[in-house]
Amino acid sequence: MADQFHFDPGTYLDMVRSEVPDYEQLQDTVAAAAGEITANTILDLGTGTGETLRRVVARHPDAQPIGIDESEPMLAVARAIVPTADLRVARLQDPLPEGPFDLVVSALAVHHLDADEKATLFREVARRLAPGGRFVLADVIVPDDPTDAITPLDEGYDLPSRVDEQLRWLADAHLDADVRWSARDLAVFVADRV
Repeated sequence: MADQFHFDPGTYLDMVRSEVPDYEQLQDTVAAAAGEITANTILDLGTGTGETLRRVVARHPDAQPIGIDESEPMLAVARAIVPTADLRVARLQDPLPEGPFDLVVSALAVHHLDADEKATLFREVARRLAPGGRFVLADVIVPDDPTDAITPLDEGYDLPSRVDEQLRWLADAHLDADVRWSARDLAVFVADRV
């Protein structure tokens, strides 16, 4: 796993903000969608340096947050940003924490999975959601217009999928999903357990 850690935790946030022009809108949309429900338990997939979890916990200050990421150096930064979180080293392909969770969020992480791994992850998220729970997914997508693909990607490491594919996998996981926001090659999906 160590050779996949090609991000410097100390400069990661600045790098993402420079490479993803709509980063702040993406994060604001995740936090807003997360804030629409009552959440006592939160799971963040691909926590990284903790920016998404920080914004979500601000909406749910009494919640019990858990975050997973495969990079201990990234989680070390996140621990300082979200000290109330239980942060664990794990890959998205590993078994998820048991839950149940009222809210599961992920920003700019799931696109590292291939199609089958995404579909499997969505089923696992649905199994961990409490009744009425919500999954908010923000990620790089394959846009309809190739000229909208502006986020720098590493071949073989970044594996974005189309919106229609992800909506199908979310529906197959028995989640009621739609696209809350999209711009160029980014999208925020909101998927509720019904």
